[in-house]
Amino acid sequence: MNSLLVLFRRILPFVLLLVLCIPAQAQLFSTKAKQALLIDADTSTVLFAKEADAQIPPASLAKLMTMEVVFNSLKTGRLKLSDTFFISENAWRNGGANSGGSTMFAKLKSEIPLEDLIQGVIIQSANDACIAIAEGMAGSEIAFAGLMNERARELGLKGSHFTNSTGLPDPLQHVTISDLARLAQHIIHEYPEYYRYYSEEAFTWNNITQRNRNPLLRMGIGADGMKTGFTDESGYAIVGTVKRGEQRLIAVMSGMSSENERAEEARKLLDWGSRAFERFKLFDDGEVIGEASVFGGEKSGVGVAGKGPVEIYLPIGFRDKLKARISYTGPLIPPVEAGTRVATLKVWIGDTLSQETPLYASETVEQGGLQRRAIDAIKELLLGRLPL
Repeated sequence: MNSLLVLFRRILPFVLLLVLCIPAQAQLFSTKAKQALLIDADTSTVLFAKEADAQIPPASLAKLMTMEVVFNSLKTGRLKLSDTFFISENAWRNGGANSGGSTMFAKLKSEIPLEDLIQGVIIQSANDACIAIAEGMAGSEIAFAGLMNERARELGLKGSHFTNSTGLPDPLQHVTISDLARLAQHIIHEYPEYYRYYSEEAFTWNNITQRNRNPLLRMGIGADGMKTGFTDESGYAIVGTVKRGEQRLIAVMSGMSSENERAEEARKLLDWGSRAFERFKLFDDGEVIGEASVFGGEKSGVGVAGKGPVEIYLPIGFRDKLKARISYTGPLIPPVEAGTRVATLKVWIGDTLSQETPLYASETVEQGGLQRRAIDAIKELLLGRLPL
């Protein structure tokens, strides 16, 4: 029977169609941004998407990745907020006032506590603070970019590559707004003790006070983060988030023509998302959603379920406009242990893939006897899923 298992490895992924209701086009939203994405931070539901996987220059939005590296090092104990970092000539010349870019006006050859540098990066978008952190943690910006890319891979940011800590233009540096949304979601969930810096209105260093560059913080719409960016190539960009009641939305937008357009388009998208959707439970915690086939098991299939309730945000009035599929690579090979991730529930609203939820085996299925495995092999051959 070992030869049958070898043949099994060539089987293509299964897709089990789970028709919840009739598919239809969801509500539409129009934006001047060239790229835009709106997600619910809790359920990861995609509420709106426009060119979300296009690779674009990150501009200062790259500083979100810089801060993730710092926050992760703080969480693991590699750094402390009281650690001090040296302002080298490189940081002062290429990130300070002389550079013409965003700066916290750090003095040459001074030593600054990490917490102040974090505030400089987040509130003032300070390039000198970014360079000082990069040099202090990794020895150089190039080496620090390696840390950024390592963390990006660990977080599943497949469309992004970083070459510096600031986001200053480099033809080899790029991101996608879907990656930036995932990164923002990760920072909010994993580092609540440090996320608070993103809501601070102003920061003073070297007797110079600068206001937070995020225009959403001053609109009274529940915004508490996160970051703006601009280069000639990328246009005006923003990662913004609002929390109203129990719901948090994350919007990422790029390619706008002015600061005013960026502020207004982001406000409109977040306001629309907060008003136009309702939370809807698809399945209860542990509810069996469907069944995945098992090759040569004591049972021919195993039920699959989510961990916790499976919920989604829907456009109001569109409860009867859903389409869902259970996707998995199979049939599964026993033993299949209860609680093992074996499939994914993919949910569409109209033509938009709005949510992907991991599914887990609801019970353990052991290997069946020789007769059962032989019967399953014959079935697969008849169905054309095993080569003759």
